[in-house]
Parts: sequence; C-alpha cells; structure tokens
Amino acid sequence: MKKVRKVTARRVVGRKNVKNRVYEYVYYTLPLNLYLPRSYIERWGLEYVVIRDDEKGTITVMPLKLAKEQGIEVD
Repeated sequence: MKKVRKVTARRVVGRKNVKNRVYEYVYYTLPLNLYLPRSYIERWGLEYVVIRDDEKGTITVMPLKLAKEQGIEVD
C-alpha cells in the first residue's frame, strides 16, 4: 500500500562563529530530516511529494511538478 503526501521544504539559516567572524549559510530540509541540495530547490521549487511504500519498505521523494507529470495523485 502506498501513502502519498505533499510536503514543503523549509529554509533553514545557520550561523557559525569563527575567530570573531559570523558566517551564515542556508540549507533546505523536508520532514523526516531529509536535506535537499540548493540546486534541487532552484530547479523544482519548494513543493515535493513523499511516497511511502509499506510493502517494499521504501520512501521516495520527488518534486510535485514531476509527480503530476507522471500521473501520481496527491491528496
């Protein structure tokens, strides 16, 4: 049985202090603590689909646009 749900990537800003200088970095994450490279966000946007297949024991993450093109119904 497959469970499909729509998720939105969160933008997280990190800060690091090194020798009295503050460095900031940005990264994106999905639920389940899955990190997304910035190139994915630039190409596909912030909307993603998580497909959990209990029979196979797999979790698949794909962009919402791609899921709609493949005909996957999203709740």
